[in-house]
Amino acid sequence: MARDPDTIQREIEQARDALASTLDELGTKASPKRLVDGAKTSARSTFASPKVKYPLIGVAAVILLLLLRKIFS
Repeated sequence: MARDPDTIQREIEQARDALASTLDELGTKASPKRLVDGAKTSARSTFASPKVKYPLIGVAAVILLLLLRKIFS
């Protein structure tokens, strides 16, 4: 059964629109700016956690003390 050329044209246009929409969504999800913002947010929340924050402060204090000791010795 032969299909009407107008029907075929409409189907092609619908497929093209669906593909364009999908590509736009993929472009938004893979945006470098969005990925960087997500990484920054994740890092900030990780470093704000007391389990990470206080040990890092302790390590920084020990390094500072060792540097001061080396400078003044």
